[in-house]
Amino acid sequence: MKVGLFVPCYVDMFHPETGIATLELLERFGLSVEYPVDQTCCGQPMTNTGCEREAAKTEELFVRNFGKYDYIVTPSGSCTNQVRNNMTAIEQTDAVKHVRSRTYELVEFLHDVLKVDAFPWAEFPHRVALHNNCNTLRNLRIASMSERREEPFSKPKALLGMVKGIEFADLTRPDECCGFGGTFSVFEEGVSAKMGQDKVTDQLKSGAEYVTSSDSSCMMHQEGCARRMGANLKYIHIAQILNGARA
Repeated sequence: MKVGLFVPCYVDMFHPETGIATLELLERFGLSVEYPVDQTCCGQPMTNTGCEREAAKTEELFVRNFGKYDYIVTPSGSCTNQVRNNMTAIEQTDAVKHVRSRTYELVEFLHDVLKVDAFPWAEFPHRVALHNNCNTLRNLRIASMSERREEPFSKPKALLGMVKGIEFADLTRPDECCGFGGTFSVFEEGVSAKMGQDKVTDQLKSGAEYVTSSDSSCMMHQEGCARRMGANLKYIHIAQILNGARA
């Protein structure tokens, strides 16, 4: 199996440790992983802002970079959603359809494709709260949604449950948006900040030491809110925990 690793812009710039952990974790399972060095954005910021046509060149480059791989894996649900569901500014050739259908967020790739049943190297003896990005939750269906009143399930929790020593801290409103929303946090700064503060308050009430997610963008927003609030919380990407990070 040949895998192309897509590292989102904000991970590359602000949280490179997440990209490194993703690479190392995939290689632990014997996969042949490559990182196309001229990769750039997936086009999500333009699409989210209503500038779909402006994303065309970015989408074309993405397809050129990743068209040769069996799977494209990224530590971001929002970017996965962009490629899989919103890469529509370019002609839908067979190559484009292949890339769109073969792009997976890391957790769903481990859970659904590799069907991982153990992380023998991982130990994380801490109380951890889980945050699910809205796109990951509602478009990729990585976990159950409270508004659907469906049977509860959580792919990230299933994977984290295999990590030795971990304890889960349950949130009162586990699938509530944190307020990041990409460009929303710029255009609606006050609303975004208040939503982030509400999320951090819920995390504090849960007794969590750490907060984890499969999306660095949400955690970056929440961590900024937590710092301004003086909250004693730490934020870590799920890839790092599953790869055996030590606190």
